Amino acid sequence: MPPTPTSAPTHPLDALTAEEIAAASAIVRRERDLDHPIFATITLHEPTKEQLADAALADGEAGDRLVDLVVVDGPDGVVEATVSVTHDRLVRWEEVPGVRPPLLFTEVVAAVEAIRADPRWRAALERRGITDHDAVQIDPWPAGSFGEPHEEGRRLTRAISYVRTDPTDNGYARPIEGVVAVVDLGTAEVLEVQDHGVVPLPDEAGNYDAERVGDLRQDLRALEITQPEGPSFTVTGNLIEWQRWRLRVSMDPIEGLVLHRVGYLDGDRERSVLHRAAVSEMVVPYGNASPSHDWKNAFDAGEWGLGRMLNSLELGCDCLGEIRYLDAVLADEQGEPQTVANAICIHEEDFGILWKHWDMHADTVEVRRSRRLVVSSIYTVGNYEYGFYWYLYLDGTIELQVKLTGILQTMATEEGVRPDSAALVAPALAAPHHQHLFCLRLDMAVDGDANSVVEVDVEPCPAGPDNPKANAFETRETLLASEAAAQRVVDPHRSRYWKIVNPNVTNRLGQPTAYKLVPGPTPTLLAAPASSVHQRAGFATKNLWVTPFRPDETRAAGRYPNQHPGGDGLPRWTAADRPIENTDLVVWYSFGVTHIARPEDWPVMPVEHTGFTLAPLGFFDRNPALDVPPSH
Repeated sequence: MPPTPTSAPTHPLDALTAEEIAAASAIVRRERDLDHPIFATITLHEPTKEQLADAALADGEAGDRLVDLVVVDGPDGVVEATVSVTHDRLVRWEEVPGVRPPLLFTEVVAAVEAIRADPRWRAALERRGITDHDAVQIDPWPAGSFGEPHEEGRRLTRAISYVRTDPTDNGYARPIEGVVAVVDLGTAEVLEVQDHGVVPLPDEAGNYDAERVGDLRQDLRALEITQPEGPSFTVTGNLIEWQRWRLRVSMDPIEGLVLHRVGYLDGDRERSVLHRAAVSEMVVPYGNASPSHDWKNAFDAGEWGLGRMLNSLELGCDCLGEIRYLDAVLADEQGEPQTVANAICIHEEDFGILWKHWDMHADTVEVRRSRRLVVSSIYTVGNYEYGFYWYLYLDGTIELQVKLTGILQTMATEEGVRPDSAALVAPALAAPHHQHLFCLRLDMAVDGDANSVVEVDVEPCPAGPDNPKANAFETRETLLASEAAAQRVVDPHRSRYWKIVNPNVTNRLGQPTAYKLVPGPTPTLLAAPASSVHQRAGFATKNLWVTPFRPDETRAAGRYPNQHPGGDGLPRWTAADRPIENTDLVVWYSFGVTHIARPEDWPVMPVEHTGFTLAPLGFFDRNPALDVPPSH
């Protein structure tokens, strides 16, 4: 696909253009004399906060456009490079020993073909009566890290298989239980085909398309959302302005949707709230101990790359209303730009009552309706879909909601047998217990970069002379002054939340301005400390981490979690127990769901929600939505 014509960037945070991606890969080929390099990622080298504060750059100049590239050099070589597309030169070329890049699509395709041709795999299928090898769906997975001999010095995938009765059949209805292939991605060599015993294929289909589900409802009437005067927001490049909000957005191949420089116009002051917000990592650990499934844990950001699984959204289906879209230009593994149309959806939604009161004495009613700006994107990672929806509200609140849907990971069972650590969803078909755990990196900037974090618990007061009816309760605040102190978990019994405060700026009541992070019900990692995934996904053992800002500390499980033995990322950085009071800090919030499947989740799963809220707490002097006009 030829590069899509794009306008020249005018701001340091403008997304890379197709021309810049092509130029960056060409510089690397030329300067290092490479014929066919593989590019794992090509991303904007984001400017520093100091550079963004430069008045000249903020006034229509993009500055020196630097691009970061992760280059795969041979079977086990990874190189990090930086080029200046502005000055057409290579700035940095640094080998990174002992790491693996995210799984590469070109290698995964070759691995699938190698498995399909392998006589051991074919023999395992034939033991199950499967002779049409071309009808088999093969799903490669990240291999994990278990200290097995063939892991050393190789890039691996483990692959599992399913039978499709036709090209559009739902293969997950008929898993080929017990067969696991291990492939060296660098050489496309099938190292091992494991066969843990024959289990019959389930008989029942699991199709969910409109043509095959049966009679459709006939009583749903049209629901139209119109804004005859157009939406209340504007989009200029990647800059979004809505009501008092102002922010930029981009698409990262690993993190997916990124928010930049989120600020709120309060009178004649634009006040900062967030410098940058994005998914840092997510892990899906499976909790089934059978040898066909006990190795399954996927880091869907660091091992696959959310942005590389990006959906092109469709009006009326994925988004409804007066929609504006942003395309995303990403690099393929050959270093060529590829455009994903309608990658980011932007629209407004009515959200019920914003505030209301009936004054019974004066018999007057004042009511205002709420609405929110929605910035969203959706990703398909294998069998699952993940939708990330950022909501901005009229009262200064920010919310992230993750919507999980798609198809369950499945396992075949003997008829009439209830499997351990799995739930039956159809006859002879079960779904292993598992979790979806996300870690958001929130580079906070509440009224500036110098912030602190305070934990707030609500506790009952002891009965006594000052509390004669034993009904009082109070808040107890604890300053989290160091990284060790800031490793915390959610506690709903105490209505726990965390305040990100600016101790240098006060409201009219003399209180430091703040936003509070309000958690929803959320688990932490259930795998035991001795497990591989516990070592590798240490970020998921706590809900809250806080670190001082460092530009190289961006991924909660480390930059290269693929086959990493563990201990990298947040556990390694916070071992230094650095001070985090009144400084430029990053809040890492881990949250998610523990999924014990239901029959209602099959054959395609209704959306399940998880997320959190950032709400102003003394950031404003009073209700900032008093000026919302009444509805007509």
